[in-house]
Amino acid sequence: FAVYRNNVVVSLVNALRAKFPATERIVGDEFFAAMARLFVSAYPPRSKILHTYGDDFGDFIAAFEPAAELPYLADVARLEAARTRAYHAADAEPLTGSEFSDLDPQSIGTLRLTLHPSLQVLRSPYPVVTIWAMNAGEIELGPVDPAAAEDALVLRPRLAVAVRALPPGGAAFLLALA
Repeated sequence: FAVYRNNVVVSLVNALRAKFPATERIVGDEFFAAMARLFVSAYPPRSKILHTYGDDFGDFIAAFEPAAELPYLADVARLEAARTRAYHAADAEPLTGSEFSDLDPQSIGTLRLTLHPSLQVLRSPYPVVTIWAMNAGEIELGPVDPAAAEDALVLRPRLAVAVRALPPGGAAFLLALA
């Protein structure tokens, strides 16, 4: 049973590594493995669907005292979890600009539009998009203003998940639309 239990823990830690690569890059392999093992012990999977495992890892990190020196780390993990949820969200074909312009002006008032099922918005008091992008290999490493808040838009309208920093007020606008 001990061998089986160890294999389960190792497998779950590896699942977290796959889901949170930027988070791991920020703290390093050893710190991440130790933190992930504690998470696995405290929060065993509640579903057979492994891609949902770790969705609350960001909340765990926020309360994890050894990570307190990196207050943005929890939001980086939340962003990576949002990317996984967006990747696995239902497919839906977005409307194009020409499809909007072809709508009958008389019927526009009766239409009900919905946001894409993959759309995720993450509000953060930290430059979470920039920190994630630097540690995910999306942009070059460089100086970051830790006080520069960034809200993230995570979306997969077709095959690839995109992460974009929203302009000021963008997150409030999208959340109001939702």
